[in-house]
Amino acid sequence: MSINETSRNDAPVARVDMKFEVVVIPVADVGRAKEFYGRLGWRLDAEFNNGNDYHVMQVTPPGSGCSILFGKNVTAAAPGSAEGLYLIVSDIEAARAELIAHGVDASAVFHDAGGVFAGPDQPYLFGRLRTDGPDPNWPDWYAEYMKREQAGEKLPE
Repeated sequence: MSINETSRNDAPVARVDMKFEVVVIPVADVGRAKEFYGRLGWRLDAEFNNGNDYHVMQVTPPGSGCSILFGKNVTAAAPGSAEGLYLIVSDIEAARAELIAHGVDASAVFHDAGGVFAGPDQPYLFGRLRTDGPDPNWPDWYAEYMKREQAGEKLPE
């Protein structure tokens, strides 16, 4: 049996390719979220609004295979309860500059030497990305620079 096969009842079964593609983020104001992510240049994939009690949108960051879904009556989770959301970027300084150019109040690049992300290979991060300061209705976003080999990919020789 190869590494790409599993066995159940001694019958080999080929593995199915699986991709993580959508994250649901609860928001209090769908219009404000649409404006924010649109200003960042994220692609609007879908929007459905029944004009009454249901409004859902899906947006995707440039170059990402994963989208975010937000809206009214999309999830029972409280607005602002999403945590640990990371944008993986190839150039942390360029990503920070681009976000600031789009009006995001991004902190300086920092290395969390004493925190939960401590370690010799810990990637550099910059802090919470907010449009207008602390707001309990917005998720905490972080951007992270990660070397390709840290992400489990072998670099070309």
